[in-house]
Amino acid sequence: MAVAALGATVTLVAPTGIAYATPMSDSPAPAASSAPAARAAAPAATAASTSSAWAAGTRAYLVITAPGATSSAQAAVTANGGTVFASYDAIGVIVAHSAAAGFPAAMRAVSGVQQVGATRTSDVPADAYNPALPATPAQTATTLTETTRWDMAQIKADQAWTVTTGSPNVKVGVLDTGVDDLHQDLAPNFDAADSVSCAYGKADTRTGAWRDVDTHGTHVAGTIAAARNGKGVVGVAPGVKIASVRIAEPTSTLFFAENTVCGFVWAGDHGFKVTNNSYYTDPWQFNCPDNIDQAAIIEGVRRAQAYAEGKGSLQVAAAGNSDYDLAHKTTDTASPNDSTPATRTITNACLDIPTELPGVVTVAAMGSGNVKASYSNFGTGVIDVAAPGGDGSSGVYSTLPGGKYGSKNGTSMASPHVTGVAALLASADPAATPADLRAKLASQATDTACPSDSRCTGTAAVNSFFGEGQVDALKAVGATPPAGKYFENLTDVTVPDNATVDSPISVTGVSGNAPATLKVGVDIKHTYRGDLVVSLVAPSGTVYLLEDIADGDSADNVIKTYTVNASAEAANGTWKLRVRDIASQDTGKIDAWNLTF
Repeated sequence: MAVAALGATVTLVAPTGIAYATPMSDSPAPAASSAPAARAAAPAATAASTSSAWAAGTRAYLVITAPGATSSAQAAVTANGGTVFASYDAIGVIVAHSAAAGFPAAMRAVSGVQQVGATRTSDVPADAYNPALPATPAQTATTLTETTRWDMAQIKADQAWTVTTGSPNVKVGVLDTGVDDLHQDLAPNFDAADSVSCAYGKADTRTGAWRDVDTHGTHVAGTIAAARNGKGVVGVAPGVKIASVRIAEPTSTLFFAENTVCGFVWAGDHGFKVTNNSYYTDPWQFNCPDNIDQAAIIEGVRRAQAYAEGKGSLQVAAAGNSDYDLAHKTTDTASPNDSTPATRTITNACLDIPTELPGVVTVAAMGSGNVKASYSNFGTGVIDVAAPGGDGSSGVYSTLPGGKYGSKNGTSMASPHVTGVAALLASADPAATPADLRAKLASQATDTACPSDSRCTGTAAVNSFFGEGQVDALKAVGATPPAGKYFENLTDVTVPDNATVDSPISVTGVSGNAPATLKVGVDIKHTYRGDLVVSLVAPSGTVYLLEDIADGDSADNVIKTYTVNASAEAANGTWKLRVRDIASQDTGKIDAWNLTF
Protein backbone atom coordinates (compact mmCIF):
# COMPACT_ATOMS: atom_id res chain seq x y z
CA MET A 1 0.00 0.00 0.00
CA ALA A 2 1.10 3.58 -0.45
CA VAL A 3 0.57 6.29 2.14
CA ALA A 4 1.33 9.95 1.47
CA ALA A 5 2.97 11.70 4.42
CA LEU A 6 4.60 15.13 4.29
CA GLY A 7 5.20 14.73 0.59
CA ALA A 8 6.79 11.29 0.99
CA THR A 9 5.61 7.99 -0.40
CA VAL A 10 5.75 5.25 2.22
CA THR A 11 5.72 1.80 0.66
CA LEU A 12 5.07 -1.12 2.98
CA VAL A 13 5.63 -4.45 1.28
CA ALA A 14 5.52 -7.82 3.01
CA PRO A 15 8.17 -9.97 1.32
CA THR A 16 7.42 -13.25 3.08
CA GLY A 17 7.55 -16.11 0.60
CA ILE A 18 8.55 -13.87 -2.28
CA ALA A 19 11.60 -14.96 -4.20
CA TYR A 20 13.83 -11.99 -4.77
CA ALA A 21 14.78 -12.42 -8.42
CA THR A 22 12.92 -9.28 -9.23
CA PRO A 23 14.09 -6.57 -6.81
CA MET A 24 13.43 -7.70 -3.28
CA SER A 25 10.28 -6.25 -1.71
CA ASP A 26 9.65 -4.00 -4.65
CA SER A 27 6.89 -3.00 -7.07
CA PRO A 28 6.75 -3.70 -10.83
CA ALA A 29 9.00 -1.40 -12.83
CA PRO A 30 7.55 1.43 -14.89
CA ALA A 31 8.31 1.69 -18.58
CA ALA A 32 11.26 3.99 -19.12
CA SER A 33 12.56 5.80 -22.18
CA SER A 34 14.04 9.12 -23.17
CA ALA A 35 16.14 10.65 -25.93
CA PRO A 36 19.72 9.33 -25.88
CA ALA A 37 22.64 11.52 -24.82
CA ALA A 38 26.28 10.63 -25.45
CA ARG A 39 28.91 10.36 -22.68
CA ALA A 40 32.52 9.46 -23.31
CA ALA A 41 33.95 6.67 -21.16
CA ALA A 42 35.93 3.49 -21.65
CA PRO A 43 33.63 0.45 -21.88
CA ALA A 44 34.28 -2.53 -19.65
CA ALA A 45 33.99 -4.96 -22.55
CA THR A 46 34.86 -5.20 -26.21
CA ALA A 47 31.47 -4.96 -27.89
CA ALA A 48 30.15 -6.12 -31.22
CA SER A 49 28.31 -3.70 -33.46
CA THR A 50 24.77 -3.03 -32.31
CA SER A 51 23.57 -2.73 -35.90
CA SER A 52 22.73 -6.45 -36.02
CA ALA A 53 19.02 -6.97 -36.61
CA TRP A 54 17.14 -8.55 -33.76
CA ALA A 55 15.31 -11.76 -34.57
CA ALA A 56 12.68 -13.69 -32.66
CA GLY A 57 14.25 -16.67 -30.94
CA THR A 58 17.54 -14.87 -30.16
CA ARG A 59 19.03 -16.29 -26.98
CA ALA A 60 22.05 -15.24 -24.90
CA TYR A 61 24.94 -17.56 -24.00
CA LEU A 62 28.08 -17.41 -21.91
CA VAL A 63 30.99 -18.93 -23.83
CA ILE A 64 33.83 -19.74 -21.43
CA THR A 65 37.48 -20.02 -22.51
CA ALA A 66 40.81 -19.68 -20.77
CA PRO A 67 41.38 -16.09 -19.63
CA GLY A 68 43.08 -14.08 -22.36
CA ALA A 69 42.16 -16.61 -25.03
CA THR A 70 38.80 -15.49 -26.42
CA SER A 71 39.95 -14.51 -29.94
CA SER A 72 39.53 -17.88 -31.65
CA ALA A 73 36.28 -18.53 -29.80
CA GLN A 74 34.89 -15.20 -31.01
CA ALA A 75 35.56 -16.29 -34.59
CA ALA A 76 33.85 -19.61 -33.88
CA VAL A 77 30.78 -17.80 -32.53
CA THR A 78 30.34 -16.06 -35.90
CA ALA A 79 31.10 -19.22 -37.87
CA ASN A 80 28.42 -21.15 -35.99
CA GLY A 81 25.56 -18.72 -36.53
CA GLY A 82 26.02 -16.36 -33.60
CA THR A 83 27.22 -12.84 -32.84
CA VAL A 84 29.62 -11.62 -30.19
CA PHE A 85 27.61 -9.16 -28.12
CA ALA A 86 30.41 -8.51 -25.59
CA SER A 87 33.72 -10.08 -24.65
CA TYR A 88 35.58 -10.04 -21.32
CA ASP A 89 38.94 -11.39 -22.37
CA ALA A 90 40.61 -10.93 -18.99
CA ILE A 91 38.32 -13.56 -17.48
CA GLY A 92 37.71 -15.65 -20.62
CA VAL A 93 33.97 -14.90 -20.92
CA ILE A 94 32.12 -14.08 -24.15
CA VAL A 95 28.49 -12.98 -24.25
CA ALA A 96 27.13 -14.46 -27.47
CA HIS A 97 23.71 -14.20 -29.14
CA SER A 98 22.22 -16.71 -31.53
CA ALA A 99 18.82 -17.77 -32.80
CA ALA A 100 20.18 -21.10 -34.08
CA ALA A 101 18.99 -24.12 -32.10
CA GLY A 102 22.28 -25.97 -32.67
CA PHE A 103 24.51 -23.08 -31.60
CA PRO A 104 25.38 -24.21 -28.05
CA ALA A 105 26.20 -27.78 -29.07
CA ALA A 106 28.35 -26.57 -31.96
CA MET A 107 30.27 -24.18 -29.71
CA ARG A 108 30.90 -26.86 -27.09
CA ALA A 109 32.78 -28.82 -29.77
CA VAL A 110 35.13 -25.91 -30.55
CA SER A 111 38.73 -26.37 -29.43
CA GLY A 112 39.56 -24.08 -26.49
CA VAL A 113 35.94 -23.60 -25.45
CA GLN A 114 35.53 -24.88 -21.91
CA GLN A 115 31.82 -24.29 -21.26
CA VAL A 116 28.76 -22.88 -23.01
CA GLY A 117 25.51 -22.07 -21.26
CA ALA A 118 22.26 -20.31 -22.06
CA THR A 119 21.69 -17.48 -19.59
CA ARG A 120 17.92 -17.30 -20.00
CA THR A 121 14.92 -19.37 -21.11
CA SER A 122 13.38 -16.40 -22.90
CA ASP A 123 14.44 -14.34 -25.91
CA VAL A 124 16.88 -11.47 -25.62
CA PRO A 125 14.73 -8.30 -25.81
CA ALA A 126 15.00 -6.24 -28.98
CA ASP A 127 15.86 -3.29 -26.72
CA ALA A 128 19.31 -4.86 -26.20
CA TYR A 129 20.37 -3.70 -29.67
CA ASN A 130 19.29 -0.08 -29.22
CA PRO A 131 18.62 0.45 -25.52
CA ALA A 132 16.22 3.19 -24.51
CA LEU A 133 17.52 5.46 -21.78
CA PRO A 134 15.57 5.40 -18.51
CA ALA A 135 13.32 8.37 -17.96
CA THR A 136 14.79 11.35 -16.12
CA PRO A 137 12.59 11.64 -13.03
CA ALA A 138 11.08 15.01 -12.15
CA GLN A 139 12.31 16.00 -8.71
CA THR A 140 10.16 16.97 -5.73
CA ALA A 141 11.81 19.06 -3.01
CA THR A 142 11.30 17.80 0.52
CA THR A 143 10.45 19.61 3.74
CA LEU A 144 11.48 16.54 5.75
CA THR A 145 14.46 16.95 8.06
CA GLU A 146 16.82 14.23 9.18
CA THR A 147 15.85 12.24 12.26
CA THR A 148 17.45 9.20 13.83
CA ARG A 149 15.75 6.14 12.33
CA TRP A 150 15.39 2.85 14.12
CA ASP A 151 17.65 0.97 11.71
CA MET A 152 20.51 3.46 12.03
CA ALA A 153 20.20 3.54 15.82
CA GLN A 154 20.12 -0.27 15.92
CA ILE A 155 23.56 -0.53 14.30
CA LYS A 156 24.81 2.66 16.06
CA ALA A 157 25.41 4.46 12.77
CA ASP A 158 24.12 7.67 14.32
CA GLN A 159 26.85 7.44 16.96
CA ALA A 160 29.51 6.45 14.39
CA TRP A 161 28.90 9.74 12.56
CA THR A 162 30.39 11.60 15.54
CA VAL A 163 33.65 9.80 14.72
CA THR A 164 33.55 9.71 10.91
CA THR A 165 31.07 9.83 8.06
CA GLY A 166 33.42 8.04 5.68
CA SER A 167 35.91 9.20 3.07
CA PRO A 168 35.00 10.60 -0.36
CA ASN A 169 37.95 8.59 -1.65
CA VAL A 170 35.95 5.40 -1.06
CA LYS A 171 33.72 4.47 -4.03
CA VAL A 172 30.78 2.12 -3.48
CA GLY A 173 29.06 0.46 -6.42
CA VAL A 174 25.30 -0.07 -6.30
CA LEU A 175 24.63 -3.01 -8.65
CA ASP A 176 20.87 -2.84 -8.92
CA THR A 177 17.92 -1.42 -10.86
CA GLY A 178 19.73 1.90 -11.20
CA VAL A 179 19.98 5.04 -9.07
CA ASP A 180 18.30 8.44 -9.33
CA ASP A 181 21.44 10.56 -9.30
CA LEU A 182 19.38 13.77 -9.26
CA HIS A 183 17.77 13.00 -5.89
CA GLN A 184 18.49 15.78 -3.36
CA ASP A 185 19.93 13.28 -0.87
CA LEU A 186 22.04 11.35 -3.39
CA ALA A 187 23.34 14.01 -5.79
CA PRO A 188 26.01 15.33 -3.35
CA ASN A 189 27.67 11.90 -3.18
CA PHE A 190 26.98 10.58 -6.67
CA ASP A 191 29.87 9.58 -8.96
CA ALA A 192 28.59 9.92 -12.53
CA ALA A 193 31.99 9.29 -14.12
CA ASP A 194 32.03 5.71 -12.82
CA SER A 195 28.34 4.95 -13.34
CA VAL A 196 27.01 2.81 -16.18
CA SER A 197 24.30 0.46 -17.38
CA CYS A 198 25.28 -3.20 -17.71
CA ALA A 199 21.80 -4.31 -18.76
CA TYR A 200 22.05 -7.06 -21.42
CA GLY A 201 25.71 -7.67 -20.51
CA LYS A 202 27.51 -4.76 -22.17
CA ALA A 203 28.55 -1.41 -20.68
CA ASP A 204 26.36 1.49 -21.81
CA THR A 205 28.15 4.66 -20.76
CA ARG A 206 25.62 7.20 -22.03
CA THR A 207 24.61 9.86 -19.54
CA GLY A 208 21.64 8.62 -17.54
CA ALA A 209 21.89 4.98 -18.63
CA TRP A 210 22.52 4.24 -14.94
CA ARG A 211 19.18 5.69 -13.79
CA ASP A 212 16.53 3.66 -12.01
CA VAL A 213 14.08 1.57 -14.02
CA ASP A 214 12.26 0.79 -10.76
CA THR A 215 12.68 2.20 -7.22
CA HIS A 216 14.79 -0.52 -5.63
CA GLY A 217 18.30 0.69 -6.46
CA THR A 218 17.61 4.27 -5.36
CA HIS A 219 16.33 2.98 -2.01
CA VAL A 220 19.45 0.84 -1.55
CA ALA A 221 21.74 3.76 -2.46
CA GLY A 222 20.16 6.00 0.19
CA THR A 223 20.75 3.46 2.94
CA ILE A 224 24.41 3.28 1.99
CA ALA A 225 25.28 6.93 1.51
CA ALA A 226 22.44 9.46 1.55
CA ALA A 227 24.09 12.81 2.26
CA ARG A 228 24.18 14.35 5.72
CA ASN A 229 22.63 17.59 4.49
CA GLY A 230 19.73 18.18 6.87
CA LYS A 231 17.20 16.78 4.38
CA GLY A 232 15.29 13.52 4.38
CA VAL A 233 17.57 10.71 5.55
CA VAL A 234 21.23 9.95 6.27
CA GLY A 235 23.04 6.86 4.95
CA VAL A 236 25.30 4.63 7.00
CA ALA A 237 28.38 6.19 5.35
CA PRO A 238 27.23 9.67 4.24
CA GLY A 239 30.76 10.81 3.38
CA VAL A 240 31.59 8.18 0.73
CA LYS A 241 30.88 8.23 -3.00
CA ILE A 242 28.30 6.02 -4.70
CA ALA A 243 28.22 4.90 -8.32
CA SER A 244 25.30 3.21 -10.06
CA VAL A 245 25.81 0.08 -12.13
CA ARG A 246 22.38 -0.77 -13.50
CA ILE A 247 22.26 -4.52 -14.09
CA ALA A 248 18.47 -4.86 -14.15
CA GLU A 249 16.81 -4.85 -17.54
CA PRO A 250 13.87 -2.50 -18.11
CA THR A 251 10.29 -3.83 -17.98
CA SER A 252 11.26 -7.21 -16.50
CA THR A 253 13.73 -5.80 -13.92
CA LEU A 254 15.55 -9.15 -14.09
CA PHE A 255 19.27 -9.55 -13.42
CA PHE A 256 20.69 -12.06 -15.91
CA ALA A 257 24.17 -13.58 -15.63
CA GLU A 258 25.76 -11.54 -18.42
CA ASN A 259 24.60 -8.34 -16.69
CA THR A 260 26.20 -9.43 -13.43
CA VAL A 261 29.44 -10.36 -15.22
CA CYS A 262 29.55 -6.90 -16.77
CA GLY A 263 28.83 -5.28 -13.41
CA PHE A 264 31.60 -7.07 -11.51
CA VAL A 265 34.20 -6.44 -14.21
CA TRP A 266 33.20 -2.78 -14.26
CA ALA A 267 33.52 -2.64 -10.45
CA GLY A 268 37.03 -4.06 -10.60
CA ASP A 269 38.16 -1.80 -13.42
CA HIS A 270 36.74 1.35 -11.82
CA GLY A 271 38.16 1.04 -8.32
CA PHE A 272 35.02 0.28 -6.33
CA LYS A 273 36.08 -0.59 -2.79
CA VAL A 274 32.73 -2.24 -2.04
CA THR A 275 29.70 -3.25 -4.09
CA ASN A 276 26.16 -3.95 -2.91
CA ASN A 277 24.25 -6.80 -4.55
CA SER A 278 20.61 -7.02 -3.46
CA TYR A 279 19.44 -9.57 -6.07
CA TYR A 280 20.03 -13.07 -7.33
CA THR A 281 21.16 -13.92 -10.84
CA ASP A 282 18.08 -14.71 -12.91
CA PRO A 283 16.38 -16.80 -14.13
CA TRP A 284 17.47 -19.53 -11.69
CA GLN A 285 17.00 -18.99 -7.98
CA PHE A 286 19.65 -21.68 -7.57
CA ASN A 287 22.19 -22.64 -10.24
CA CYS A 288 23.13 -26.32 -10.22
CA PRO A 289 26.53 -27.52 -11.50
CA ASP A 290 25.04 -30.71 -12.98
CA ASN A 291 23.03 -28.61 -15.44
CA ILE A 292 25.16 -27.69 -18.46
CA ASP A 293 23.71 -24.18 -18.78
CA GLN A 294 23.73 -23.35 -15.08
CA ALA A 295 27.29 -24.65 -14.69
CA ALA A 296 28.44 -22.03 -17.22
CA ILE A 297 26.50 -19.33 -15.36
CA ILE A 298 28.20 -20.27 -12.09
CA GLU A 299 31.64 -20.21 -13.71
CA GLY A 300 31.15 -16.96 -15.59
CA VAL A 301 29.82 -15.03 -12.59
CA ARG A 302 32.41 -16.64 -10.29
CA ARG A 303 35.23 -15.46 -12.53
CA ALA A 304 33.84 -11.95 -12.71
CA GLN A 305 33.52 -11.75 -8.92
CA ALA A 306 37.04 -13.09 -8.47
CA TYR A 307 38.30 -10.50 -10.97
CA ALA A 308 36.65 -7.66 -9.03
CA GLU A 309 38.04 -8.98 -5.75
CA GLY A 310 41.49 -9.26 -7.29
CA LYS A 311 41.25 -5.57 -8.14
CA GLY A 312 40.45 -4.75 -4.50
CA SER A 313 36.63 -4.81 -4.48
CA LEU A 314 34.58 -6.52 -1.76
CA GLN A 315 31.13 -7.81 -2.74
CA VAL A 316 28.27 -7.70 -0.20
CA ALA A 317 25.04 -9.53 -1.07
CA ALA A 318 21.55 -10.16 0.27
CA ALA A 319 20.69 -13.67 1.46
CA GLY A 320 17.13 -13.70 0.05
CA ASN A 321 13.57 -13.41 1.23
CA SER A 322 12.09 -16.93 1.22
CA ASP A 323 12.66 -17.96 4.88
CA TYR A 324 14.76 -20.75 3.34
CA ASP A 325 17.58 -22.77 4.91
CA LEU A 326 20.41 -22.26 2.43
CA ALA A 327 22.48 -24.92 4.21
CA HIS A 328 19.85 -27.61 3.61
CA LYS A 329 18.51 -27.13 0.09
CA THR A 330 15.83 -29.53 -1.11
CA THR A 331 13.58 -27.87 -3.69
CA ASP A 332 13.37 -24.85 -5.97
CA THR A 333 9.85 -23.77 -6.90
CA ALA A 334 10.61 -20.34 -8.39
CA SER A 335 12.74 -21.15 -11.45
CA PRO A 336 13.03 -20.25 -14.24
CA ASN A 337 11.37 -16.94 -13.54
CA ASP A 338 11.66 -15.59 -17.09
CA SER A 339 9.28 -18.24 -18.47
CA THR A 340 7.33 -20.93 -16.57
CA PRO A 341 8.65 -21.91 -13.12
CA ALA A 342 8.59 -25.60 -12.22
CA THR A 343 9.33 -27.42 -8.98
CA ARG A 344 12.64 -29.29 -9.03
CA THR A 345 14.72 -31.19 -6.50
CA ILE A 346 18.06 -29.58 -5.66
CA THR A 347 21.00 -30.13 -3.30
CA ASN A 348 23.50 -27.90 -1.50
CA ALA A 349 25.69 -28.07 -4.61
CA CYS A 350 23.20 -25.67 -6.22
CA LEU A 351 24.15 -22.07 -5.52
CA ASP A 352 22.26 -18.85 -4.98
CA ILE A 353 24.56 -16.46 -6.82
CA PRO A 354 26.22 -14.11 -6.26
CA THR A 355 25.53 -14.41 -2.53
CA GLU A 356 26.95 -17.96 -2.18
CA LEU A 357 30.07 -17.38 -4.27
CA PRO A 358 33.46 -17.53 -2.50
CA GLY A 359 34.49 -14.20 -1.04
CA VAL A 360 31.02 -12.62 -1.06
CA VAL A 361 29.65 -11.39 2.29
CA THR A 362 26.17 -12.90 2.74
CA VAL A 363 23.72 -10.78 4.75
CA ALA A 364 20.59 -11.89 6.63
CA ALA A 365 17.85 -9.46 7.66
CA MET A 366 16.70 -8.45 11.13
CA GLY A 367 13.57 -6.69 12.24
CA SER A 368 13.41 -3.97 14.86
CA GLY A 369 15.31 -5.47 17.78
CA ASN A 370 17.46 -8.58 18.00
CA VAL A 371 15.12 -10.70 15.91
CA LYS A 372 15.36 -12.46 12.58
CA ALA A 373 13.11 -10.86 9.97
CA SER A 374 10.30 -13.31 9.26
CA TYR A 375 11.18 -13.65 5.56
CA SER A 376 14.99 -13.79 5.78
CA ASN A 377 16.88 -16.77 4.42
CA PHE A 378 19.34 -18.38 6.84
CA GLY A 379 21.85 -21.22 7.02
CA THR A 380 24.80 -22.49 9.02
CA GLY A 381 28.04 -21.61 7.29
CA VAL A 382 26.23 -19.45 4.73
CA ILE A 383 25.18 -16.30 6.61
CA ASP A 384 28.14 -14.08 7.45
CA VAL A 385 26.50 -11.15 9.27
CA ALA A 386 23.06 -9.61 9.81
CA ALA A 387 21.62 -6.11 9.66
CA PRO A 388 18.23 -4.34 9.80
CA GLY A 389 16.03 -5.18 6.83
CA GLY A 390 12.67 -4.28 8.30
CA ASP A 391 9.65 -6.46 8.97
CA GLY A 392 5.97 -5.63 8.80
CA SER A 393 5.27 -2.04 9.74
CA SER A 394 8.91 -1.48 10.84
CA GLY A 395 10.31 -0.81 7.39
CA VAL A 396 13.62 0.66 6.34
CA TYR A 397 13.06 4.28 5.32
CA SER A 398 15.21 5.60 2.49
CA THR A 399 15.31 7.47 -0.80
CA LEU A 400 13.01 6.87 -3.78
CA PRO A 401 13.27 8.33 -7.31
CA GLY A 402 12.07 11.86 -7.90
CA GLY A 403 13.24 13.32 -4.59
CA LYS A 404 10.86 11.08 -2.65
CA TYR A 405 11.26 8.79 0.36
CA GLY A 406 9.63 5.58 1.51
CA SER A 407 9.94 2.30 3.41
CA LYS A 408 10.75 -1.19 2.16
CA ASN A 409 11.41 -4.52 3.84
CA GLY A 410 13.80 -7.21 2.69
CA THR A 411 17.30 -8.63 2.83
CA SER A 412 17.77 -6.13 -0.01
CA MET A 413 17.49 -3.47 2.68
CA ALA A 414 19.79 -5.32 5.13
CA SER A 415 22.67 -5.71 2.68
CA PRO A 416 23.25 -1.96 2.12
CA HIS A 417 23.60 -1.42 5.88
CA VAL A 418 26.53 -3.86 5.81
CA THR A 419 27.89 -2.26 2.64
CA GLY A 420 27.83 1.10 4.43
CA VAL A 421 29.71 -0.31 7.42
CA ALA A 422 32.26 -1.88 5.05
CA ALA A 423 32.69 1.56 3.44
CA LEU A 424 33.37 3.09 6.88
CA LEU A 425 35.96 0.37 7.52
CA ALA A 426 37.58 1.07 4.15
CA SER A 427 37.59 4.79 4.95
CA ALA A 428 39.42 4.16 8.22
CA ASP A 429 41.94 1.82 6.57
CA PRO A 430 42.43 2.67 2.88
CA ALA A 431 44.95 -0.16 2.48
CA ALA A 432 42.48 -2.82 3.65
CA THR A 433 42.02 -5.70 1.20
CA PRO A 434 38.67 -7.43 0.61
CA ALA A 435 39.87 -10.20 2.93
CA ASP A 436 40.72 -7.61 5.59
CA LEU A 437 37.27 -6.03 5.29
CA ARG A 438 35.55 -9.43 5.55
CA ALA A 439 37.50 -10.19 8.72
CA LYS A 440 36.71 -6.78 10.21
CA LEU A 441 33.00 -7.12 9.43
CA ALA A 442 33.01 -10.38 11.34
CA SER A 443 35.02 -9.10 14.30
CA GLN A 444 33.01 -5.90 14.82
CA ALA A 445 29.62 -7.64 14.69
CA THR A 446 27.63 -7.85 17.91
CA ASP A 447 26.95 -11.43 18.99
CA THR A 448 23.25 -12.18 18.61
CA ALA A 449 21.88 -15.34 20.21
CA CYS A 450 19.35 -17.65 18.60
CA PRO A 451 15.70 -16.98 19.38
CA SER A 452 13.34 -19.76 20.47
CA ASP A 453 13.34 -21.31 17.01
CA SER A 454 14.62 -24.86 16.49
CA ARG A 455 15.86 -23.94 13.00
CA CYS A 456 18.49 -21.64 14.51
CA THR A 457 21.61 -23.65 15.30
CA GLY A 458 24.98 -22.61 16.66
CA THR A 459 26.16 -20.36 19.47
CA ALA A 460 25.60 -16.72 20.34
CA ALA A 461 28.94 -16.00 18.66
CA VAL A 462 28.10 -17.72 15.36
CA ASN A 463 24.77 -19.17 14.30
CA SER A 464 22.61 -19.95 11.30
CA PHE A 465 20.28 -16.95 11.66
CA PHE A 466 22.74 -14.09 12.24
CA GLY A 467 26.15 -15.50 11.34
CA GLU A 468 28.80 -13.56 13.28
CA GLY A 469 26.08 -11.20 14.53
CA GLN A 470 24.60 -7.80 13.77
CA VAL A 471 26.97 -5.20 12.34
CA ASP A 472 27.94 -2.33 14.64
CA ALA A 473 29.03 0.84 12.83
CA LEU A 474 30.40 2.44 16.00
CA LYS A 475 32.69 -0.50 16.75
CA ALA A 476 33.65 -0.57 13.09
CA VAL A 477 35.09 2.94 13.32
CA GLY A 478 36.97 2.07 16.49
CA ALA A 479 34.93 3.85 19.11
CA THR A 480 32.74 3.20 22.10
CA PRO A 481 29.36 4.91 22.49
CA PRO A 482 29.86 8.58 23.37
CA ALA A 483 29.18 9.29 27.01
CA GLY A 484 27.02 12.20 28.06
CA LYS A 485 24.71 14.35 26.00
CA TYR A 486 24.95 14.96 22.28
CA PHE A 487 24.06 18.16 20.42
CA GLU A 488 24.17 18.78 16.68
CA ASN A 489 23.60 21.58 14.13
CA LEU A 490 22.79 20.42 10.58
CA THR A 491 22.04 23.87 9.16
CA ASP A 492 24.39 24.80 6.31
CA VAL A 493 26.49 27.95 6.81
CA THR A 494 28.24 29.30 3.70
CA VAL A 495 31.97 30.01 4.07
CA PRO A 496 32.85 32.79 1.57
CA ASP A 497 36.36 33.82 0.52
CA ASN A 498 38.33 35.84 3.08
CA ALA A 499 35.54 35.71 5.65
CA THR A 500 34.77 34.35 9.11
CA VAL A 501 31.49 32.59 9.91
CA ASP A 502 29.98 31.03 13.04
CA SER A 503 27.52 28.15 13.45
CA PRO A 504 25.83 27.97 16.88
CA ILE A 505 24.70 25.10 19.09
CA SER A 506 22.58 25.80 22.18
CA VAL A 507 23.46 23.41 25.04
CA THR A 508 20.95 22.89 27.85
CA GLY A 509 20.40 20.34 30.60
CA VAL A 510 24.08 19.57 31.26
CA SER A 511 25.08 20.26 34.85
CA GLY A 512 28.40 21.81 35.79
CA ASN A 513 31.32 22.43 33.48
CA ALA A 514 32.15 20.89 30.11
CA PRO A 515 34.47 17.87 30.21
CA ALA A 516 38.22 17.86 29.67
CA THR A 517 37.52 15.58 26.69
CA LEU A 518 34.77 17.52 24.93
CA LYS A 519 34.27 15.94 21.49
CA VAL A 520 33.76 18.35 18.58
CA GLY A 521 32.65 16.62 15.38
CA VAL A 522 33.18 18.75 12.26
CA ASP A 523 31.90 18.29 8.71
CA ILE A 524 33.06 21.17 6.50
CA LYS A 525 32.75 20.94 2.72
CA HIS A 526 35.43 23.09 1.03
CA THR A 527 37.37 22.78 -2.22
CA TYR A 528 40.75 23.78 -0.68
CA ARG A 529 40.96 23.14 3.04
CA GLY A 530 44.36 24.81 3.33
CA ASP A 531 42.43 28.09 3.33
CA LEU A 532 40.76 27.28 6.66
CA VAL A 533 41.27 28.01 10.34
CA VAL A 534 38.76 26.11 12.51
CA SER A 535 37.96 27.07 16.11
CA LEU A 536 35.45 26.36 18.88
CA VAL A 537 33.99 29.35 20.71
CA ALA A 538 32.74 28.68 24.25
CA PRO A 539 29.69 30.45 25.77
CA SER A 540 32.16 32.66 27.68
CA GLY A 541 33.68 33.87 24.42
CA THR A 542 36.92 31.92 24.90
CA VAL A 543 38.25 30.67 21.56
CA TYR A 544 39.76 27.18 21.35
CA LEU A 545 41.77 26.61 18.16
CA LEU A 546 40.88 23.25 16.67
CA GLU A 547 43.13 23.41 13.62
CA ASP A 548 44.97 25.94 11.48
CA ILE A 549 45.23 23.78 8.38
CA ALA A 550 48.50 24.01 6.47
CA ASP A 551 48.22 26.51 3.62
CA GLY A 552 49.54 23.97 1.12
CA ASP A 553 46.93 21.34 1.98
CA SER A 554 44.94 21.28 -1.29
CA ALA A 555 42.61 18.41 -0.38
CA ASP A 556 38.85 18.85 -0.14
CA ASN A 557 36.81 19.01 3.07
CA VAL A 558 37.42 18.78 6.82
CA ILE A 559 35.60 15.76 8.25
CA LYS A 560 36.99 14.79 11.64
CA THR A 561 36.45 14.84 15.41
CA TYR A 562 38.55 17.01 17.75
CA THR A 563 39.01 16.65 21.51
CA VAL A 564 39.03 19.88 23.55
CA ASN A 565 39.83 20.45 27.23
CA ALA A 566 36.90 22.73 27.99
CA SER A 567 36.73 21.93 31.70
CA ALA A 568 37.00 25.64 32.58
CA GLU A 569 33.78 26.43 30.74
CA ALA A 570 30.17 26.13 31.89
CA ALA A 571 28.52 23.46 29.77
CA ASN A 572 25.20 25.23 29.24
CA GLY A 573 25.00 28.10 26.81
CA THR A 574 25.65 28.83 23.15
CA TRP A 575 28.75 27.22 21.67
CA LYS A 576 29.93 28.16 18.17
CA LEU A 577 32.00 26.54 15.48
CA ARG A 578 34.04 29.33 13.90
CA VAL A 579 35.50 28.86 10.42
CA ARG A 580 37.79 31.46 8.90
CA ASP A 581 38.69 31.45 5.18
CA ILE A 582 42.03 33.24 4.68
CA ALA A 583 42.39 33.17 0.87
CA SER A 584 40.57 33.69 -2.42
CA GLN A 585 39.12 31.42 -5.13
CA ASP A 586 37.91 28.40 -3.11
CA THR A 587 34.77 28.47 -0.97
CA GLY A 588 32.61 26.02 0.93
CA LYS A 589 30.19 25.57 3.81
CA ILE A 590 29.81 24.21 7.32
CA ASP A 591 27.71 21.16 6.47
CA ALA A 592 27.19 19.97 10.05
CA TRP A 593 28.90 19.86 13.43
CA ASN A 594 28.25 18.39 16.88
CA LEU A 595 29.27 18.38 20.53
CA THR A 596 29.41 15.34 22.80
CA PHE A 597 29.62 16.09 26.55
